[in-house]
Amino acid sequence: MVEQVVPKPETEDVVDEAVAPPWMTILHNCECHTFEQVVKQLQKAIACSEAECVRVGNILASIGLVVTVVQS
Repeated sequence: MVEQVVPKPETEDVVDEAVAPPWMTILHNCECHTFEQVVKQLQKAIACSEAECVRVGNILASIGLVVTVVQS
């Protein structure tokens, strides 16, 4: 039996990366959410580390309002 080698066509993987424009998250201090809930939501909203979200949450707790800006 003779094996045939069929060359694969050269392909290029194209990955579309969507780049979001800069946006802001505004947080108001309230008594209806726990500190842990605020930290988790910040992690989802601004995609930063838990330590950074805790820092932002502490500012929020002491001042009452925080604005975060995410640059693309």
